[in-house]
Amino acid sequence: MTPIEQLKNMALSFGAEVLENEPMSRHTTFKIGGPADLFITASGENTIKEIAQFCNENDIPLFVIGNGSNLLVSDKGIRGVVLRLGRGKIICDGEKIICSAGVPLRSLCETAKDNCLTGLEFAYGIPGSVGGAVYMNAGAYGGEMKDVVTASTHIQNGKIGKFENTELDFGYRKSAYTGKDYIILSAEFKLSRGDKKEIEAKMSELMNRRRTKQPLEYPSAGSVFKRPVGYYAGTLIESCGLKGYRVGGAVVSEKHAGFIVNTGGATCEDVLKLIEEIQNEVLKKAGVMLECEIKTVGEK
Repeated sequence: MTPIEQLKNMALSFGAEVLENEPMSRHTTFKIGGPADLFITASGENTIKEIAQFCNENDIPLFVIGNGSNLLVSDKGIRGVVLRLGRGKIICDGEKIICSAGVPLRSLCETAKDNCLTGLEFAYGIPGSVGGAVYMNAGAYGGEMKDVVTASTHIQNGKIGKFENTELDFGYRKSAYTGKDYIILSAEFKLSRGDKKEIEAKMSELMNRRRTKQPLEYPSAGSVFKRPVGYYAGTLIESCGLKGYRVGGAVVSEKHAGFIVNTGGATCEDVLKLIEEIQNEVLKKAGVMLECEIKTVGEK
């Protein structure tokens, strides 16, 4: 029995969902990506730890995802194992919420609202999971994860550890986890008491702003580029006349030029070529080199 077959049986024995040659286009908000050799959905710290440890001991490549909202997956797919973190738990204790990494941000925000806790309104509508949000210090409308996250737990080298807020080294779209081999398990949030109706009104207002300004009607990976110092990426792209510019099924959004949308059948190659052409045009016309915010993964 091969190590992959052993892993499949082990994951099934833990009650995890296991799929073979699973198209990643089904698991990313971009709706792009070839097959993962093995796609496992698992919850529970011990299950995740055992799967990660087995992969490490048997030299099986492991890639962890949450909601797949900031990812561009190769058309050839991902070799080895993709581990999707299951939803897990949300525990509210006074003004503190402890939340599993696989929980969608939307669910976390709604839990805060239902418990009359304010501080997470900015995150409502960000199409990611809690783990992904901590990983990249997600933010919008003047708020960031660093403002509300007090601690997080993780696995590294088979051991469970914890970072406090100051150890998380939050910065613009980065944290202590960015680019490293940690698996985030959970996060703790410190919020404040608020009025439920006011919290709900703020969440609705921000969601309406998103619907008005962002192309939510199409698959995308969110903002493609980081904000350059002193500029806005979308404004630069629009000023270069690139709204509506297309490569295959990938198009610069007519609604918000900072987004590339999949209008149907877009491939990873389409998106990468479009990104390169945007970068070249903005550099030539505005003298600014745009840096990608979305993460490209998979076999080249």
